Amino acid sequence: AFFSQAGYRVVNLGVMVSQDEFIDAALETGAAAILVSSLYGHGEIDCAGLRERCLERGLENLVLYVGGNLVVGKADFDGTREKFLAMGYDRVFPPSVELDEVLVLLGQDLATRAGS
Repeated sequence: AFFSQAGYRVVNLGVMVSQDEFIDAALETGAAAILVSSLYGHGEIDCAGLRERCLERGLENLVLYVGGNLVVGKADFDGTREKFLAMGYDRVFPPSVELDEVLVLLGQDLATRAGS
């Protein structure tokens, strides 16, 4: 509801969503961004290769965010961030991120992509 109230059209795909479901929904709706939230700590496994799959399906300019509990156990978030940036994500957020911050960054990133 947060992003909808900020004026974005949001398609919530629910839980345990495959990469193809994200991509299919993005293609069907003309999405400019995919935001992935991981709650159970297996984000590294679930999210690996998503940027490549997006590119294969023609989603070159898609903004790709990931956040939440991305790894199991205690881990240095800087290291986690670097792993996900290397996977092609534009932004990587810890579970404690303020959604207002994400909203500002999303607006900036969408504007940048639209201009490219």
